[in-house]
Amino acid sequence: MLGRLLLSRGYHSTKGVFGNRPKPRSRYEGISAAVLEKRNANSNVYRWVEAYRTHGHRIATIDPVKFYPAEEQSFTQLPELQYARYGLTAADRIDPTGLINVPQQQTRTMAELDQLLARMYCGTCSIELGFIESEEEREWLAARYEQLFQQAPAPSERREIAELMLKSQAFDQFLAVKFPTVKRYGGEGAESMMAFYWELFRCAGEADLTNLVIGMPHRGKLNVLTTLFGTRPAKIFKKFKGYPEFPADAQAMCDIASHFHTSTDVTVGGKTFHLNMLHNPSHLEAVNPVSMGKARAKQLAHADGPYAVQQGADGYHRSRVLNVQVHGDAAFPGQGINQECLMMANVPHFEVEGTIHLIVNNQVGFTTPAERGRSTRYVSDLAKAIMAPVVHVNADDPEALAGVTKIAVEYRQKFGKDFFIDLNCFRRWGHNELDDPTMTNPLLYKVIHARKSIPDVYAEKLIEAGLFDRADVDAISKSHQNYLTAELQAYEQYEPERTYFDKQWSGLRQPSDEVTVWNTGVDYRLLSHIGRESVKLPEGFNVHPHLQKIHIDARLKRLAEGQRIDWATAEALAIGSLMYQGCNVRLSGEDVGRGTFSQRHAMLVDQQTNEIFIPLNAMAAAAGPNTGRFELANSILSEEAVLGFEYGMAIDNPNNLILWEAQFGDFFNGAQIIIDTFLVSGETKWMMCNGLVMLLPHGYDGAASEHSSCRMERFLQMTDSRETSPDGDTVNLQVVNPSTPAQYFHALRRQMIRNFRKPLVVVAPKTLLRLSDCVSPHGDFAPGTHFQPVLGDPEAGARIDPKRVRRVVLCSGKHYYTLQAERKTRQVSDVALVRLESLCPFPVQAVRDELAKYPNAREYVWSQEEHRNMGAWTFVQPRFENMCERRIQYRGRPEAATVAVGVSQWHLKEAEEVIKTTLY
Repeated sequence: MLGRLLLSRGYHSTKGVFGNRPKPRSRYEGISAAVLEKRNANSNVYRWVEAYRTHGHRIATIDPVKFYPAEEQSFTQLPELQYARYGLTAADRIDPTGLINVPQQQTRTMAELDQLLARMYCGTCSIELGFIESEEEREWLAARYEQLFQQAPAPSERREIAELMLKSQAFDQFLAVKFPTVKRYGGEGAESMMAFYWELFRCAGEADLTNLVIGMPHRGKLNVLTTLFGTRPAKIFKKFKGYPEFPADAQAMCDIASHFHTSTDVTVGGKTFHLNMLHNPSHLEAVNPVSMGKARAKQLAHADGPYAVQQGADGYHRSRVLNVQVHGDAAFPGQGINQECLMMANVPHFEVEGTIHLIVNNQVGFTTPAERGRSTRYVSDLAKAIMAPVVHVNADDPEALAGVTKIAVEYRQKFGKDFFIDLNCFRRWGHNELDDPTMTNPLLYKVIHARKSIPDVYAEKLIEAGLFDRADVDAISKSHQNYLTAELQAYEQYEPERTYFDKQWSGLRQPSDEVTVWNTGVDYRLLSHIGRESVKLPEGFNVHPHLQKIHIDARLKRLAEGQRIDWATAEALAIGSLMYQGCNVRLSGEDVGRGTFSQRHAMLVDQQTNEIFIPLNAMAAAAGPNTGRFELANSILSEEAVLGFEYGMAIDNPNNLILWEAQFGDFFNGAQIIIDTFLVSGETKWMMCNGLVMLLPHGYDGAASEHSSCRMERFLQMTDSRETSPDGDTVNLQVVNPSTPAQYFHALRRQMIRNFRKPLVVVAPKTLLRLSDCVSPHGDFAPGTHFQPVLGDPEAGARIDPKRVRRVVLCSGKHYYTLQAERKTRQVSDVALVRLESLCPFPVQAVRDELAKYPNAREYVWSQEEHRNMGAWTFVQPRFENMCERRIQYRGRPEAATVAVGVSQWHLKEAEEVIKTTLY
């Protein structure tokens, strides 16, 4: 233990940096002396109680569908729970105060306590506590959980829960009659989740929360939206009838109805909070990191949670933005994105101060039975990795579910950590309502089809308690069916709502079908100030001596000269200038503070104290409250969850520039699900715009199959760029391969300056970061300058006579410098080099303008260092030939299955051949 303490360390900065607020030490003073004395005096009884808390869940009756009766156990069959094992007898009496949380002091026999403990820990609800290391949390959870069994909900509350569940059932039954051939992914078998949301809303009001951000898959989603979240059924019905959910002028392809979302205000108990139920794709669990990112963005917008200003221990308040995730039982343990999300849960710059998780445990995934869907006892066992409490609940007991939900919110508010509820239910039909589950799970579904529905079981319980009669139950269902019938009749008159470009997105729009130019230049006096501030350190800061020379001194020298601005400096100038304009900037990825290639150093670490310092934030603080802040988020070794998180941040506020940098460009493919289902299609599916920037280091430098290519061909294929007519700003994804620091500067600033948002893929450099020729003069940053989609040959009209050019070579990015160096060495004067800085939108007119400069050219070549079936060739060729009306030849590596060869001599030979065939 001592070794572990010596090796561990907290976050680099105990003072806090933007986006990470130091948490005050716990004030927990340990178990009181009186309680310890009681436990020591009754050590055998306390060991027995702890055995229930540790092992009771193993035999709890949490399954509403038991179809292996021979394997059932009663609590008397678990040796650890037998009081005789601890030297106790049934007749022994004791006052359990201090041992168990009971409402009043009174002596009880062991037999009585046995019944109480069995009801608490082995009934329709059970908690796992044994794996939680913190004594403070264990003690609080045990006490609060045991209080749950002393508090019966009020009759009015029980009726409200029953009414919601009956409405959910009526909704599914209505759809089954009116839309029998539509997959609706209803909530049948899991209607108890209504009790979860009902209690969640009540707790949100009591805790004075401002925002709930919910990520939920499609099962039961329509039930929740129409029954609790205020979504009109007419909207759902219109989609089921085959009509779009957006107004006619929206440039959208739409999505299936079970992927709807909502953004609405909810008022409970006189308190109002905003609710976001996010769009989800059919890739289960992919929405979870998106919900975390959006919750984090809400915290940023409200200067809340990790972004709040610390005011001492007494001024520390839990975030008023709550993230909620709903999971499926097969998907939660099966999809690796969940492990990634949990590993972010307590990481600075990614934590959201606790998420509440509800696992809707259908006990079957698609057609896979539970025992073949995982290797753990419970679907929730991933939660143990971060020591998050887990409570298992039988769906036949919605009252227990509501009580546990209250504990979950209280725990999150107190400890700022995740909490899991495993709702054991069933799926009445197959994967969808048109599927027959009996083909693969006959015994399970024999039991399911023979039992009553969960709402009916609960309604009968209330009838027996005298809180309902049969007429009340029938009236609730009939009334809701009448409401749904009226909504169905009104669907033709329902006009889709314009829910986009509102609130923080007001003033933005979908772009027109043309390419616009935006002035992104900045006065160099300001840029020079920003550059100097980007390396200015506080007095007494012990910077690494190597960085003082190659980073700080070198940058100051470049700024003073103003003629050789390098890549990292241009990036700092872009970020700092956007901050001056009020934009927050967030850059995340693996070790982005330093940069994969040790080029950025935007986050410096004191070599003696380990304290972090971010110079640009010191500049922003001095500039005033309206200046944006820079958040450097060194991430866990994850792509899918981290990119999903950043996408969630990007869709919340268009005034935040969100950048994600891959350690190497090819690592993006670990996040392919997020790219496919959210980034490139979110706007056309859901009218959900975003300006997320992906920085993907790329370049063939002999690194072999991995770390050479960012696979730009995949991104180009995912665009909706046209081959036969010019692109406009409407393309779904913009891909640039900038070859100068100034071009990179303008590309970043353009993301925030223009009046629309599109995702941007930057084919980022590696060797160009330090290439002496890859620099920009200060005039390229001046007011009136902008990103140029094409860069002409800088030697045309000087060393190169345009009239004598016989071959025009088009290329992109780093490859230009290789060709230019060879052309200069060999003194080739009849070949022009034209750079495509923008690949998508494809810059047709700019290319035409460049070609017109060479009236006698007869050959047009596309040259690339990538293999023929990779890179931009297959994208460029049809567009160039169709719209520039010239044939173009290919020069580059031949087709291959692997990105690059793994032998250095082969690599050099290939590179020489590409240059030779391009220029000669």
